[in-house]
Amino acid sequence: MKSSRQIAETATFQSFANCYLREVNPGVPVRHRTASGSCDSIEWSLPRQQMILRVEVTSSSLCGPLHFGRAWGRNVSDRSWRPIELMSALHMLVQAAYRQDDAGQTDALRGFELELLIRVLESYQQTALYVDRAQPRQEDANDFLEAEQSLVFGHWLHPTPKSRQGMTYWQQESYAPELRGQFKLHYFAAKADHVSHASSRSIQAPDIIRSLSGLDAEGLGLTGDECLLPMHPLQAEALLLDPGIQAMQRAGILRHLGPTGSLFSATSSVRTVYGAAEDWMLKFSLPVRITNSVRLNRRQELEAGVAMAKLVDRIGLAKRAANFRIIQDPAYITLDLPGHSESGFEVILRENPFAHGNGQGVITVAALTADPLAQTPSRLEKLLRTLASSDGERLADVCIAWFQRYLDCAVEPLIRLYDDYGVALEAHQQNSLLDIGASYPTVSYYRDNQGFYLSERYRSLLASHVPETETIPSLYFPESEIRDRFAYYLIVNQVFSVISRMGHDGLCDEGTLLRMLRNHLEQCAFGMTGAGRDFARHVLDLPTIASKANLTTRLFNVDELQSDHAPVLYRPVPNPLRAPAALTTLRTSHAIAS
Repeated sequence: MKSSRQIAETATFQSFANCYLREVNPGVPVRHRTASGSCDSIEWSLPRQQMILRVEVTSSSLCGPLHFGRAWGRNVSDRSWRPIELMSALHMLVQAAYRQDDAGQTDALRGFELELLIRVLESYQQTALYVDRAQPRQEDANDFLEAEQSLVFGHWLHPTPKSRQGMTYWQQESYAPELRGQFKLHYFAAKADHVSHASSRSIQAPDIIRSLSGLDAEGLGLTGDECLLPMHPLQAEALLLDPGIQAMQRAGILRHLGPTGSLFSATSSVRTVYGAAEDWMLKFSLPVRITNSVRLNRRQELEAGVAMAKLVDRIGLAKRAANFRIIQDPAYITLDLPGHSESGFEVILRENPFAHGNGQGVITVAALTADPLAQTPSRLEKLLRTLASSDGERLADVCIAWFQRYLDCAVEPLIRLYDDYGVALEAHQQNSLLDIGASYPTVSYYRDNQGFYLSERYRSLLASHVPETETIPSLYFPESEIRDRFAYYLIVNQVFSVISRMGHDGLCDEGTLLRMLRNHLEQCAFGMTGAGRDFARHVLDLPTIASKANLTTRLFNVDELQSDHAPVLYRPVPNPLRAPAALTTLRTSHAIAS
């Protein structure tokens, strides 16, 4: 059995190499001969290093990540191959990425290269720790929080999926979701005239905070003109060192009350916290760079959450789509810091439909499709094989039926929302949840107030429902930009992850599932008349599809949330829905593993 170090090395190389072949160099498929036979491999020529690198492909995919095994290398002047450690091979790819065309920027690029290597190694170390500390899954464990804390390997299209700069090893014991810690929030008392808040609900944000369990307002010594502000412990520590915050403390505007109340746990985003007995989740800014960005709640995002909650309610989304829900962020509260648009105290209040035992069977798509630990099946494989066995059905038939129900609740309602109202969602696999309590998907959920894209084409309609959408910067986008982003998040990141998971697990032929997806999108295009129809045709007809350039972002040390060049973060890749395997006629019988 592989050690946690070996598993982490393979996972780290796999994440980086899949980004490299999509964004930098696709390599050449070859057969590599060894003393024991031959194997499928990818070969990369690295001319600046005078090297040729080959890496074994242990499992391929039409639309998802490749799985890698052994690596070999040789000098261009030598014909003999020698084994190479995967982390050494990864370092070679990092060097090659920066040596394609330095254009006289050697010093700057060297700095970026070293920064990327630091993040790669940090991501590797975190992964090894999480593998080592992972707990065996219970037979029927598909609980909201358990799934949130199970993402050992992280984002399948990111070169450093577990990089978290700013969180020490000892802090992870409490605050890293993978280590399943619990912690109390820190609370501050602030003069009400220095606090901003809003809510689309009848209950206001200060009252929501006071309703959190375990709080004793009288015991905290709150005065009548003070509001209670909760804060993540990491953010509280950073804020207490801020000179502007210290000045407000000295002026008597702000008081630090310390940790109190009930225990919370980190969800997969790290900065959104969950309490099993709480009606609200809380989303904080954190002084931690997670994957690409320092995670901050911007004022416009707070306002967007409230505005979109109003829209969801006013268009009656819950009645329009019984199998789809948007988990709303309908309230926020923050401290006003003179001279700053944000103070660091910005707290988003998210409704918690999974409290009081209601999270059983609801899991993020990321957890459902994640690579499994050694000697265990993926969640999706376990689910489908158990379902086929209990129903006495062919595995092939179960896979097809399950995937169709998944499309019905996780894809069609989102395209319908875009068609009817011009609202597209950043529905990547971590923002998307499925209720699989009945084994087959019955309801999908979307979360994240940062991920709303409103079409300029629908501006007058949306403003008629919620006028304040027009006052929130960066909420409206041209349709051409929305189509690329929506195609990446919904199709490439989410749906393709489901398809490739089934393929890697030997559950179903990927071509069959791609044809089903094509058929589903054709039905959407046929039954819709607006932006949803145009989006479906865009995905079906173009030879390329947008993919997020996470490695490019990392190569040049770009914080994507602060970048003014967001459109360049999405680049075209070959569209699997135009591949021959996806274009053949969909048949009712399939040659699928059973």
